[in-house]
Amino acid sequence: MTDSRHALIIANDRYADQGLKKLKAPAQDAAALERVLHDPQIGDFEVEVVHNASADLMRRRIQGFFNDRRRADTLLLHFSCHGLKSESGELYFAASDTEPPLLAATAVASQFVRGCMSGTRAGRSVLFLDCCYGGAFSRGSASVRASGDVNVLESFAKDEPASGRGWAVITASDSMEYSFEGDELAENSAPRPSVFTHAVVEGLETGEADLDADGNVSLDDLYEYVYRHVREQNPHQTPKKAAELQGELHLAHSRRGGIKIVAIPSPSALQAALNSDEFLRRQGAVTELCKRLRRPELPVAEGARQHLGEVAHDEVQPLADLAAEALSTIRLSPSPDRLDFGRIPRGSTSPGLPVTMQGPPLARHCVAQPGQPWLRVDPARSGLEVHVDTTAAGHLSGDITLKGVADESVIHVEAEVTPADAPPTPGPHAPNDSTAPKPPPDDKRRTVVIDPPRVPSEPKEPPKPKEPPRTTEDRERTDRKTPSRRAPALAGAALALAVTSLAMLFMTIQRGAVAIAARADAGKTGNVEDNIREYGALTPLIVCLITGGAALVVGAFARHDLGTRGEHYTTQAASGTRTLASVAKGLAIPTLVLAVLAGIAYLVGSAHW
Repeated sequence: MTDSRHALIIANDRYADQGLKKLKAPAQDAAALERVLHDPQIGDFEVEVVHNASADLMRRRIQGFFNDRRRADTLLLHFSCHGLKSESGELYFAASDTEPPLLAATAVASQFVRGCMSGTRAGRSVLFLDCCYGGAFSRGSASVRASGDVNVLESFAKDEPASGRGWAVITASDSMEYSFEGDELAENSAPRPSVFTHAVVEGLETGEADLDADGNVSLDDLYEYVYRHVREQNPHQTPKKAAELQGELHLAHSRRGGIKIVAIPSPSALQAALNSDEFLRRQGAVTELCKRLRRPELPVAEGARQHLGEVAHDEVQPLADLAAEALSTIRLSPSPDRLDFGRIPRGSTSPGLPVTMQGPPLARHCVAQPGQPWLRVDPARSGLEVHVDTTAAGHLSGDITLKGVADESVIHVEAEVTPADAPPTPGPHAPNDSTAPKPPPDDKRRTVVIDPPRVPSEPKEPPKPKEPPRTTEDRERTDRKTPSRRAPALAGAALALAVTSLAMLFMTIQRGAVAIAARADAGKTGNVEDNIREYGALTPLIVCLITGGAALVVGAFARHDLGTRGEHYTTQAASGTRTLASVAKGLAIPTLVLAVLAGIAYLVGSAHW
């Protein structure tokens, strides 16, 4: 997924007001949802969780979440808390400090959330509401009972936002009440809110929400799955959906149908090195895992892949980047990814067009699933071979989905089956060999496992087949798929320059102090300028100024490149770049200020002391 994706999870389960019952599920639900949404193989969202926050903090986080976004961004906001209805019928979300008689001041209004969604520049915004909705509150009443339902979707589905491409709202239920008796909520007045979020997490994590088995979980897929799941668990709870979207919104990748390899765990000594407190030992362990990732023994390579995934998620930035770069080499890379059979006479023998799977063995091991009944895939030594059925005349257009252990890819196929008397016209990728076997008529859409060649030692990557000239569109698509390392490298260089500048400042101070002490010992005959030059205090000062200024310039270049080419960077690379650039800036600015002051002190004081 190339677009920038961000999620904000708000979970409130404890309330200061005794009338708001403590909830059991939000904390656990928030942790589970964060794990699934953040997983790069599932949701690939950058996730923030706000737990038991005050109303003021909730409003700040929500508005900040929707501000400063781009059209390519996808935003997901999830509420797990009490929902309350005011006397005027407006829906509010309860905060930890909410006082039911003072909803406007101590809770978050649904209209505030809707305003933030409408004003964002993000292309798509999705809102999940896992709330129990209460009735109206009577001011000054000691015993309040809910009166009337709250129609949640009416608070959002009034018109299309002013900017962006669309929005969607999915609720755990559209009409649900709490009954208030005295200061406490009735025990059995509403179902557990975790039923809804549990269904969302389970559908995404298992891939069962991918109802059309296309490899992606769309918004419609997820809603249908959650609807059925929730209704099975609680017939009295009915999830609802409202949306104004252009095109289909894919919320996550699906693991359903992907290839499975029983991993052989890495040796215990290697795992111990990964957990070492010494950076160099951990670096050596990651380097060894990168080598094991390319092994021809697939279970060994899969074990290394799983360990590298943990490193990329949990380790410090240099090691996380090293692991992420290694993992990028096992992404599926079919060549070519588009086949055109040209014109084929009806009833003739279909030629077989080859597709080469590139990369290490783990990247070439995948499942090929033809999307149409007229497509057939056969394993080949270098990858796979594609045939089409010529039984019926007409234009054929379809896809073959490749699913590996790490990701998915698609091969698009085009063909034109003409009447039998029309001359054949080979497509741009058609082979000259006309003796290709005709596919069996009873096996046109079977799923095929593509295995890498069995070799006893480390295989060399197969040479890339000659491809047709690449168009500008092809180059742009390749650039989007290949993660860039320019900004992280620049940020790392900026940090190195900042550290060098700081070291030079310390050296300047040390040598300057020695020169001043020597001047004091010399008495009236001494000259501080001669002592400073004798002990070499000016050289590190000059180097300090140069490296400090260079650190600021290089860091600015890194931030600029990240801002203008953000789609070329993974979430980990972008986060690491910002961190390194910020640290470099934080070191360089005070260092330069002190260096300039030291220079001024030298220029002013050398003539008088």
